[in-house]
Amino acid sequence: MDTFDAIRSRRAIKKFDSSHRMSADDVNLLMELAVLSPTSYNQQNWRFVYTTDQTVKEKISKAARDQAQPKDGSLVIVLCGNLNAWKEDPLRYWRNNTAEKQELVKNSLARKYENSPENRRDEAMRSCGFAAQTIMLAARQMGLDSCPMVGFEYDELAEVINLPEDHMIVMMVVVGKRAEDAAERGGQLSLDEVFFENSF
Repeated sequence: MDTFDAIRSRRAIKKFDSSHRMSADDVNLLMELAVLSPTSYNQQNWRFVYTTDQTVKEKISKAARDQAQPKDGSLVIVLCGNLNAWKEDPLRYWRNNTAEKQELVKNSLARKYENSPENRRDEAMRSCGFAAQTIMLAARQMGLDSCPMVGFEYDELAEVINLPEDHMIVMMVVVGKRAEDAAERGGQLSLDEVFFENSF
């Protein structure tokens, strides 16, 4: 499957084959691809809590307002943002570059995030959004399906995954084999409603 086909055929699947299991190699491949997703300043501020354990998946389903996707899917990935990634040994983000470049990035990170919780939160949302799309398209390439989810009780899910205080949950993605096709697309807006050349 090429990239265009993966984009066109990716749908939010609501019913998964609960008997399907992913191999450890497939799970690892998905993670290796997810961490190639872009992040500002290469700070890699996403953190992924993943599980194939049925007991944990059922707890996540309960936190997800009893929706079936997490318990029936093969893999659940909770995408979280580390809000302090910008200051946690930031020189390592550019370790393959010069010391001058490393210091420049370190100082830039501090300027943007040190006094702005809004910027830290926004960056976590962007980074996890990029990673979620990577995961969903990679899953299609692997012959699998996915469902992005934000319908969950935040505090309950945070407890299930033991969320650190300086992290935030952005969303989760369930991956597995579809048991039922998605419904027809609701209807796409026309390109001229959403694309504007040069300015609005």
